[in-house]
Amino acid sequence: MLATLISPDGGEATIAGADLRRAPGEVRRRIGYVAQGGSTWDAVTAREELVLQARLYGIAKPEAGRRAARAIEAFQLTEFADRKCQTYSGGQRRRVDIALGIIHEPRLLFLDEPTTGLDPQSRAHMWDEVRRLRSEGMTVFITTHYLDEADALCDRIAIMDHGEIVAEGTPEALKREVSGDVVTVGVTGPADQAAKVLDGAPYVRRLEALDSGVRLYVDAGATAIPQILRTLDGAGIPLDSIELHRPSLDDVFLTKTGRSLRDS
Repeated sequence: MLATLISPDGGEATIAGADLRRAPGEVRRRIGYVAQGGSTWDAVTAREELVLQARLYGIAKPEAGRRAARAIEAFQLTEFADRKCQTYSGGQRRRVDIALGIIHEPRLLFLDEPTTGLDPQSRAHMWDEVRRLRSEGMTVFITTHYLDEADALCDRIAIMDHGEIVAEGTPEALKREVSGDVVTVGVTGPADQAAKVLDGAPYVRRLEALDSGVRLYVDAGATAIPQILRTLDGAGIPLDSIELHRPSLDDVFLTKTGRSLRDS
């Protein structure tokens, strides 16, 4: 809806200073949009695509060529910019996608699942590109299922569950809403047995079963860990590992929705 592809059935929105309902054409001129599925054509080169995209926004051909050249350099596409897109890797295609989305120098860029399916190296490179665009003054609106990605890249986060925003704020503010500590316990025996003996303990505020252990939400990890160890030892459950950490956005999602993102 914010990218004008679907008409809203209610409400109001202002996108990059333009009214979504009254001036959708102006919204489209002011934004860039990179779909999850990508938009590169196998039979043409990245340079040809970038020039065409600029021309579609009414940019004169000489200027379109200059912008394409700048985008190729900025996104480190020089080595393969004049090869057909069918020869590119997934990470290379994704960089071309984003270059296409900003060739007309929008004020706001929508990125839909920008790193889905990318290998770790390509994903890290994509993060660098997003940070660069943000540092240059562009507003970047990201949808993602990777909460570590949202934590690393976003100044503000909205967590949605079944179409409703259930939490909104800065990453740090959201994590502060989950008070206490998180203790992750790994066991060598059946994890459900560990969950059974620890669930309901007075020092455990909430428990989440894992494949090989449990995740416990406690008021103070330093005092809870010795009690956890005694409980497991008394039940004859061999301990494999135990970790203490501060709440993450995954913990925020669990607190707000009642389940982990993996279960969604």
